[in-house]
Amino acid sequence: MSDIEKIINDAWEIKDQINKNSDKPIIESINQIIEDLDQGKKRVAEKIDGEWTTHQYIKKAVMLSFRIHEMEVLSGPYSAWYDKAHLVKGKTAGWKKEDFIKAGFRMVPNSPIRRGSYIAKNVVLMPCFINIGAYVDEGTMLDTNSRCGSCSQVGKNCHISAGSGIGGVLEPAQALPTIIEDNVFLGAMSEVVEGVIVGEGSVLSMGLYIGQSTKIVDRKTGEITYGKIPSYSVVVPGSLPDKKNPLGPSLNCAVIIKQVDEKTRSKTSINDLLRE
Repeated sequence: MSDIEKIINDAWEIKDQINKNSDKPIIESINQIIEDLDQGKKRVAEKIDGEWTTHQYIKKAVMLSFRIHEMEVLSGPYSAWYDKAHLVKGKTAGWKKEDFIKAGFRMVPNSPIRRGSYIAKNVVLMPCFINIGAYVDEGTMLDTNSRCGSCSQVGKNCHISAGSGIGGVLEPAQALPTIIEDNVFLGAMSEVVEGVIVGEGSVLSMGLYIGQSTKIVDRKTGEITYGKIPSYSVVVPGSLPDKKNPLGPSLNCAVIIKQVDEKTRSKTSINDLLRE
């Protein structure tokens, strides 16, 4: 355990007492982790030996950061904002052209990005929202009005379509954030929340809502799982009747209509994959 990890874990045990006047090592450790998240030197979760792992002390630092910073007003030409001091000005506030060239991503106007989130090179941000602790990897596009919640993780070369949301998971500290792996297409107006993992290369149809309690049904086998979309799945919204009350209302589910390998996906358009 590193010194900074120990400081954060110890501070977490007395989190109700942490404030702007706490010991200097605590304040400095929290701020350092937020800065490291902002620069991509640390991330809340990463894949280790094939399994996603949450770095709990980093999530704890994100939550503690709200206790050491007071509220602040930021005034603009047509409005004012009132938020925690370390977030109110945003990640790119004061950036010049050379800063954007160095960062290497394209950012369309009206795309709030919170400080403490990381945006990799060749990312395209249409008007969207990205919260603290989020990680957006290379070549991904976030389309108009899409959202990345606190600590969410988005892989390389993903397309997060217009109006879709990736939920944030701050508490509990040990919980995985919502994770979108590499080369995923997330359809318009869809929502993936509560720490669900969408496996690499998957294609999710528009209007799909999925959380930890959503049944994921493999149409071919009938198998029902929860919490993770297998890699290279093509998924559409569906519904399941209540076995105990067939005449009652059906419940939302996610239906895997097919699985494609990487070679097939690379040669086939998204629209073709979503057709019968």
